[in-house]
Amino acid sequence: MNRLTKTIDKVEFGLLPPDEIRKLSVTRVVRPDTYDEDGYPIERGLMDPRLGVIDPGLRCRTCGERSGVCPGHFGRVELARPVIHVGFARTIYNCLRSTCRECGRILLSEDKLERYRKKAEEAGAAGKPWWSYAKRVVRRAYKRKECPHCGEKQLKIRFEKPTTFTEGKNRLSPSDIRQRLENITDSDTRMLGINPETAKPKWMVLQVLPVPPVTVRPSITLETGVRSEDDLTHKLVDVIRINQRLNENMESGAPHLIIEDLWELLQYHVTTLFNNQVSGIPPARHRSGRSLRTLTQRLKGKEGRFRGNLSGKRVDFSARTVISPDPRISINEIGVPKYIARTLTIPETVTKYNLDEIRNLVRRGPNIHPGASSVIAPDGSRYDLRYADREELAEEIKPGYKIERHLKDKDIVLFNRQPSLHRMSIMAHEVKVMPGRTFRLNLCVCPPYNADFDGDEMNVHLPQSKEAQAEARLLMRVQEQILSPRFGAPVIGGIQDHITGLYLLTSKQTRLNREEAQQILAFAGIDPDLPEPSVKEDGGEYWTGKQIFSILLPDGLNLTYKASICENCQTCDEENCDIDAYVVIRDGKLLHGVVDAASIQAMSRCEILDRIVKKHGVSRAREFLDKTTRLAIYFVHRFGFTTDLSDVDIPPEASDQIEDVLQDAEEQVDKLIDVYQRGELEELPGRTLRETLEMRMMELLAETRDKTGEIAQEYLGLDNHAVTMARTGARGSMLNLTQMTGCVGQQSVRGGRLTRGYKGRTLPHFKPGDLRAEARGFARSSYRKGLEPTEFFFHATGGREGLVDTAVRTAQSGYMQRRLINALNDLRVEHDGTVRDDHGNIVQFNYGEDSIDPARSDKGEAVDIDGVIERVVGRRRS
Repeated sequence: MNRLTKTIDKVEFGLLPPDEIRKLSVTRVVRPDTYDEDGYPIERGLMDPRLGVIDPGLRCRTCGERSGVCPGHFGRVELARPVIHVGFARTIYNCLRSTCRECGRILLSEDKLERYRKKAEEAGAAGKPWWSYAKRVVRRAYKRKECPHCGEKQLKIRFEKPTTFTEGKNRLSPSDIRQRLENITDSDTRMLGINPETAKPKWMVLQVLPVPPVTVRPSITLETGVRSEDDLTHKLVDVIRINQRLNENMESGAPHLIIEDLWELLQYHVTTLFNNQVSGIPPARHRSGRSLRTLTQRLKGKEGRFRGNLSGKRVDFSARTVISPDPRISINEIGVPKYIARTLTIPETVTKYNLDEIRNLVRRGPNIHPGASSVIAPDGSRYDLRYADREELAEEIKPGYKIERHLKDKDIVLFNRQPSLHRMSIMAHEVKVMPGRTFRLNLCVCPPYNADFDGDEMNVHLPQSKEAQAEARLLMRVQEQILSPRFGAPVIGGIQDHITGLYLLTSKQTRLNREEAQQILAFAGIDPDLPEPSVKEDGGEYWTGKQIFSILLPDGLNLTYKASICENCQTCDEENCDIDAYVVIRDGKLLHGVVDAASIQAMSRCEILDRIVKKHGVSRAREFLDKTTRLAIYFVHRFGFTTDLSDVDIPPEASDQIEDVLQDAEEQVDKLIDVYQRGELEELPGRTLRETLEMRMMELLAETRDKTGEIAQEYLGLDNHAVTMARTGARGSMLNLTQMTGCVGQQSVRGGRLTRGYKGRTLPHFKPGDLRAEARGFARSSYRKGLEPTEFFFHATGGREGLVDTAVRTAQSGYMQRRLINALNDLRVEHDGTVRDDHGNIVQFNYGEDSIDPARSDKGEAVDIDGVIERVVGRRRS
């Protein structure tokens, strides 16, 4: 049997005409009540059984179905007087001011209208929006003071939000407005940017209001037995009640003023039914003071129907808890608490090969891990193992049955940390069930997740089908994400203690005896079969750290590069390098140099790891990373590495030198101020005299801070543990140490010295007009010495700017990313290699114009690892 397939050509949005609303409606709602004293829905009330049912015992009076099957049906409220639809108030304004108050024609001459009509038709034929000329038509038309068709003089129309229109001195009622909109012809309606086939201007003024089905606004029964109605029902009660009063007053011939007031009130209630956040009117509230969530609030924003319930939603088969570090597990693994492993389940089909294993899982039940929570028979019936006879069910199971078993070791799960900002914010890990209450994570995987262990929480999701599991294992496993798709270098790698440990291990002076060398290799998970010792002295055999590290390197690896520790050094080469920082690896043996951030740190050059991934594959890279990080952690654990306040202590002679530098800087600042005040300061190009002074001061004070740092660094030396961390790239920087030991330096706000505060001065501690360094935010103290009160205040000022900037940037970048994602949502790479949008239009003939995946490239170039450039531009995949 051939199935008829259809393609949606287009979707058009329009307005429901009053007659359509009446046809759609199954009953007219006239009573503002919901249930009677017996709890039964009131006829022609807001819970009329013809509008659908939500109570288990009742049947719908329209379709005859029970609750859960009945989709619900619309009702209607016939409005005593027309009211304006608040969503179209601006459109109504444009229609009124661009059409004649007498004949309803657009206030443009016939030849101009014809010219615009032709342009709109041409735009439509070219696939462009035909309504694009509507704004020009409206803009030109409302400037006319007289109708070119009937000669009627036009009065100025004013629009006050949300729904008030005045013409001259008279206020226009919704009835007047509807009458005016009825006069607009279909051809003029099209020129105003409205398609008359799907919407007419007069329909923007409501005569009949649709009442949503009961299923859209269900009531809930509280623990006390009291029914609590939905916000929409509350709002509709108000609309019907006021509508009833207005009707009664009109029939009884009440004064015009009372009818006007009730009409205004009806307009308010209909407006807040559509949108309860309209500016200019107070929102409708519950007795508790909470604003009602009406139609617009249900749809828009992060919590609305689209973003909150459709694009993203709460899901089953997921778990969330705090993360904590575990350097012993692989980067591919995730430690899952046993409690979570017992709660989350994966479907498993029974075959003749796993029958015995599954019977054992069923016998263990839901409370013992590993076990199972339920059994599903081939006919779809489900048995909950909390209540079933597990022994009897285990014997009954045969191939074709399914069970929902607990999560166990080696299962694949997706692991995610919010905010998800790039592809590596969600990766696939293999489960390792562990005791405790937290997810355990290898530290190398922190950078792509941007995770730390100060209370961060992360989410786990279980793929349920075999296809999803296979896809996650092949495409999303952590080892497949080592190289970043942004810059083609490792985004996963060693951090902090890993770098320190490997630097200490591979430095010149490291010597290990047989016991130490075997222990360190055993901890890293390597067979402790040692090579020949490189040093034999005093009757003992010793191995260098370089030898131990070389055991982890793959054969055939050849590399030469400079380590991070000598990034400022310009003279060293393979033969002469005082600090052993020129790294040479030949055939998988580390001959010279130390391993530091340049070798394995994530988000940097990562020379060794980068080369292993590209030449030996991701599995070998994962094995290398797992073992080297364990090696590093054990080394610092075994031989000790710590830091304390004494690391930033300097001798008195260093303090004296720093004080001399600071005093010299103060004198130079005074000279600069003196030259400026005499008007002899040479202006920089494009700068005023004062701007020149400020820039020269900032340069001078930055130079002063750096000089104090150089003095401190000279006395601290490379053996200092704090210096080791900064120079190897493990943590911190020399600037941090400069501020701890030498001088904190100039504090800045908006890129300049501090100027705001009291009139003519930053703080009352200084004279008005004082331009000296200390009066404008220079902190001459170090953190070790401690800041003066004024310095502390200036430092807090600079810090506040940083905090505010971070918060603002986060919000801006989040919003920008959302807009970018929505803009690129429909682009995809087709099988012919082209990038196309959802209309099939070609955006790029080759993905990225070169078909190179950055994650499979060498820093953006398509190369093989031996250096032969193999460009793939223009190549087609067969």
